[in-house]
Amino acid sequence: MSGELPDFIRLGRAICGDLEQAERREWWLSNGLGAYAAGTVAGTLTRCYHGLLIAPVYPPLGRWLTFAKADATLIDGGQEIPLFSNRWGGGVAHPQGHIHLESFQLQGRLPVWRYAVGERIIEQRIWLEPGANTVYTAWRLDAPVADRDLQLRVRLLINARDHHARMAPGGFTPQVNMAGEQLHVVCPDSFALRLQAAGGALQPDRDWIENFDLPLERERGLPDRDVNLCAGHALLTLRPGIWVGITASLHDDASADLDAALRRFFQRDAALLERARKSLQIPPNPPLQKGGGEAGGISPPDWIAQLALAADSFLFARPLPDWPDGESVIAGYPWFGDWGRDTMIALPGLTLTTGRADSARRILLTFARFVDQGMLPNVFPGAGETPDYNTVDAALWYFEAWRAYLDASGDPAALAEVFPVLVEMIDWHVRGTRYRIGMDAADGLLYAGESGVQLTWMDAKVGDWVVTPRIGKPVEINALWHNALAIMADFAERLGQPAGRYAELAANVRRGFQRFVLPDGAGLADLLDGPAGDDFTLRPNQIFAVSLPHSPIDPATQRTVVQVCGRELLTSYGLRSLAPTHPDYRPHYRGGVWERDGGYHQGPVWGWLLGHYALAEYRVSGDAAAAQTRLTPIRDHLLDAGLGTISEIFDGAPPHIPRGAPAQAWSVACMLEAWQRLERLKRQ
Repeated sequence: MSGELPDFIRLGRAICGDLEQAERREWWLSNGLGAYAAGTVAGTLTRCYHGLLIAPVYPPLGRWLTFAKADATLIDGGQEIPLFSNRWGGGVAHPQGHIHLESFQLQGRLPVWRYAVGERIIEQRIWLEPGANTVYTAWRLDAPVADRDLQLRVRLLINARDHHARMAPGGFTPQVNMAGEQLHVVCPDSFALRLQAAGGALQPDRDWIENFDLPLERERGLPDRDVNLCAGHALLTLRPGIWVGITASLHDDASADLDAALRRFFQRDAALLERARKSLQIPPNPPLQKGGGEAGGISPPDWIAQLALAADSFLFARPLPDWPDGESVIAGYPWFGDWGRDTMIALPGLTLTTGRADSARRILLTFARFVDQGMLPNVFPGAGETPDYNTVDAALWYFEAWRAYLDASGDPAALAEVFPVLVEMIDWHVRGTRYRIGMDAADGLLYAGESGVQLTWMDAKVGDWVVTPRIGKPVEINALWHNALAIMADFAERLGQPAGRYAELAANVRRGFQRFVLPDGAGLADLLDGPAGDDFTLRPNQIFAVSLPHSPIDPATQRTVVQVCGRELLTSYGLRSLAPTHPDYRPHYRGGVWERDGGYHQGPVWGWLLGHYALAEYRVSGDAAAAQTRLTPIRDHLLDAGLGTISEIFDGAPPHIPRGAPAQAWSVACMLEAWQRLERLKRQ
């Protein structure tokens, strides 16, 4: 991993040439500003979220599709060979340029296509400029062709819609004109897209291309047709070893130097990987040498290196009026924004595991500005919006995120700065805050919930139907509550503040938590004191009572919890959200909005829980190597669905098809965090 980008994600003709296989594998890129680019290996658009530049036209996360496709046709004398594919309404795929794909590969995060047409081999690459709303798509002739020039004619398809929406013919009327050698597409009051050609020339056009089929939206029960506008063409001359292509940008100073832009992209990824390597690399045990010199270390495996790069995709700048260095976490691609709960769960793995404590600090302090009545917002507010505080667990995960940050950084100044905020958060939870969230003095446990509101991570809601309301005392909320109080006792001691109150509260919770323990080795109840009494449904929430740093249960009960979850819920990619024996269990996650949201937490496997299971398994077994092997099936998953990253959920039934968002922050983060912690434990 030293200085080299991972390149094990490679697909050959057997997958690239099979439309179904090539379409189910997607590439995803981001730029650190909330923008992204995405598509399929086949080059087809199967989601409304696919495109070359989906940018925050209305920052921070008012993301619009601006540049949809760059469809290239190879011109060799009188012969024209499409190197692109499209799906149309009615099920027709035409042209089928993917059949010429010899291979597809991720070079680090950068997607690389190699087309082989007889003696002609053309390579294509797509990348985003870090820190800018600029995309590059480039081609080069990789094998010379004697005695004749080859050209590419590239059709440039643009759009101007919210990335959740669809376009209708004539739905926008941009100004399309040439400004010198640049093609400008101006949508008044929203954005101006500037296109430049390297190795050729641009020509404006205005032609609506209708009836693009979006099968993944149809699968989700949503509108499945879209329209794009051809705003122009590029004619590029291919020469061996020379990059030619298109630069498209929302900025007026984007460079069209493809080689320099490509170097910047690779240099940044190499720097990120080097920083992550220093954090992830574990010194050999015993040391190879004595004294002050560095003894070297053991590099992480290729799939962990790939995830270290994937982690960067979720971090983005979120400047605030009084905090220009604000930073946050996009919960997942393509449809999520930055959520308080997801951000705090993902923060240690995305930032601390990858050597980015500076980002961790900025994110934690960004959210500190939005603490209200002891709570963190669930969905971060957009410009001019009011935060929504309908979450009980985000605030509790905030304490765990601070613990992880301080253990990694040893930053007493940051702790001193935030400590009054944390004190106030505990006080609000003790005396009570929104949604009947508050401590029950009788047993020290935290109660939460009221009708019509979903407060825990099992938060699916369809219309007025809260699928898993969990009103009462949820098991994971009280495991987190105990953990937060123990953390606060430690923080107080570090700062020389009175810690006894927090230690006493934690002890009370520990005693009260014994009410969750079920007889006969059945694990823990999922909920106590609900409107209908106690709920003994077998769900994965109990695993946190073992995986969190401060456990409220004894070792024997910890072993029982791990055994129960392993026997009934564990799969290769995570834990099922409901035991298969339950009558409400859904083995497959599919259908329209009602069916999918109704089954969201009723059986699907959640990838982020695999890391917590592995840590819990180590806690009861003491065998870090065996626990770490639980994580290795994820390497195979990195070659499926969202390539190089981890999906949100999987079907509960084998073969556990990836579902939901193809790139999810906490799935990646919890995998990285668990792998690193277990690797260090292996070498103690």
